[in-house]
Amino acid sequence: MPKYTVHVRGEWLAVPCQMGTNTVRWLGKEAVRRYMKNKPDNGGFASVEEVKFCVRRCKGLGLLDHDDTLEDTLEDNEFVEVVIEGDVMSPDFIASKLEGVYLYSKYPEPEKYIYLDGNSLTTEDLVNLGKGLYKIKLTPEAEAKVRQSREVIERIVKEQTVVYGITTGFGKFARTVIPTSKLKELQVNLIRSHSAGVGKPLIPERSRMLLALRINILAKGYSGISLETLQQVIEAFNASCLPYIPEKGTVGASGDLAPLSHLALGLIGEGKMWSPKSGWADAKYVLQAHGLKPITLKPKEGLALINGTQMISSLGCEAVERASAIARQADIVSALTLEVLKGTTRAFDTDIHAVRAHRGQIEVAFRFRSLLDSDHHPSEIAESHRFCDRVQDAYTLRCCPQVHGVANDTIAFVKDIIMTEINSATDNPMVFAERGETISGGNFHGEYPAKALDYLSIGVHELAAISERRIERLCNPSLSELPAFLVTEGGLNSGFMIAHCTAAALVSENKALCHPSSVDSLSTSAATEDHVSMGGWAARKALKVIEHVEQVLAIELLAACQGIEFLRPLRTTTPLEKVYDLVRSVVRPWLKDRFMAPDIEAAHRLLVEQKVWEVAEPYIEKYRREHIPESRPVSPTAFSLDSLRMNKCVGTDHSDQEEL
Repeated sequence: MPKYTVHVRGEWLAVPCQMGTNTVRWLGKEAVRRYMKNKPDNGGFASVEEVKFCVRRCKGLGLLDHDDTLEDTLEDNEFVEVVIEGDVMSPDFIASKLEGVYLYSKYPEPEKYIYLDGNSLTTEDLVNLGKGLYKIKLTPEAEAKVRQSREVIERIVKEQTVVYGITTGFGKFARTVIPTSKLKELQVNLIRSHSAGVGKPLIPERSRMLLALRINILAKGYSGISLETLQQVIEAFNASCLPYIPEKGTVGASGDLAPLSHLALGLIGEGKMWSPKSGWADAKYVLQAHGLKPITLKPKEGLALINGTQMISSLGCEAVERASAIARQADIVSALTLEVLKGTTRAFDTDIHAVRAHRGQIEVAFRFRSLLDSDHHPSEIAESHRFCDRVQDAYTLRCCPQVHGVANDTIAFVKDIIMTEINSATDNPMVFAERGETISGGNFHGEYPAKALDYLSIGVHELAAISERRIERLCNPSLSELPAFLVTEGGLNSGFMIAHCTAAALVSENKALCHPSSVDSLSTSAATEDHVSMGGWAARKALKVIEHVEQVLAIELLAACQGIEFLRPLRTTTPLEKVYDLVRSVVRPWLKDRFMAPDIEAAHRLLVEQKVWEVAEPYIEKYRREHIPESRPVSPTAFSLDSLRMNKCVGTDHSDQEEL
């Protein structure tokens, strides 16, 4: 009996086929049926019949005709993918191999716009732009500033004034004056020569963020780009036409030249580009498919597109937002672990933390009080050991407010720097229309976001380090009073033995990744650029550290929920029971050993999508309202952004971004 391995929305399914005369359409429906069966909500579909899809080979990505028979089309055990209509092409197959791949699927084009003016973008906004939730427009004030700065450039060209990057070469060639007839060629050559990055391309979400952030900086009106060209860039963003941008190659000064050059290369119709409509293809064809024309660069415009810290800062925005999300949820996961290990709530007493008044520490202790046993939320588990002889808990339980707290404060500090950076002009030379001149400086230097993101890695890593120690306590029967490795029939079953090893491995990797990249510098451009930030690596490894933190906490979350199974029929507090129920909606208890990696990934997805926080937050805030009358929450990652949001968004409710 032939069988096929089918990829549906990130999951691999084995589909046997008894009849070779079955069609490709049958295979797609059967794979979707099996996918829906594995999902608590049927994958969001009422029935298989309502699902529209296309089927393609994994090798070569060729689309298959629905009416063709399987015996005529596929070999036994061949790998295929079912792409459900409306889904963006699976990132698993957006690889650096770019042989003509054209996948036509519907893209849920956003209807709402964010107005950019170069001054009011938030990290949340940029992440949402990366997700494709909004299109972009400029404010009238921004359009006016862009026009005024361009007038300065036009006058320089007309008067043949010698100005760096406009009428001269770049870097070491700054003293080489370029003839007026070759000024446009100068800008194109700049883009081509600087497109020298290597490595995998940025995924579409990160490419969108990078493009959106560059638009925001250009909207400030200090770059000298023409409004016509900037509008073309915005049209490309709104159509989700995303250039091929290798992730490696920037030293973080003079800005992120290589990745931004690849960004610009696609916009001028060269290199590769991706859109939901076309998949990967030559940039000129992707633009053409969306009714767009390649940009024709005018003097200074190539330099305007590539000079700045937007690669570091856009990835930094994602890092800050993901760090904020996992830091909040780390409190919930660790509170659940404390319940399972029968810890005491005494260490979270208000007075203890009032006399060491760090914002993050106070907030974390408050969250623990709101989740654990109290008159507000009684716990049968806590009541079962009320009169035990234990005086105090291990540091990994008792010191969560101190350890988690500084992680929260670190995130707040870094977010402040990143927020400033994404609304800063980082060009060179800068065009000051009110003075009618250009000035060369060093705003492109990435030291600020580089240092901040190195600090973020160090601060957030500790959430995984302490989590791994709690996993050890859950798995070790001499510390937990639970079965070894949280499973019955130990020996026959290994339970969480190797899941804990995975957590230890990730923590160890983080220790190496937390070595700061910004302490390094290599002289480039013939010693013209003789001190650089290495911020690109700081940003990329910060994201890797945060991903590891999420995965370690996912393992702890699973282990804590498994521990509860051995304490039944006792129940924990209402909010922690809700968290338990959420986990059990995607991962069943371990009665015996089974393939564990998918369960870890399911728990990881709950944390990435902030489902754990969404379940617990209403209880935390209700507790806040009832125990701290007429007060607002102390949120170490919240900022007063009202002034930044003015005139920015049309038809969009940002109330969820305000302080609670």
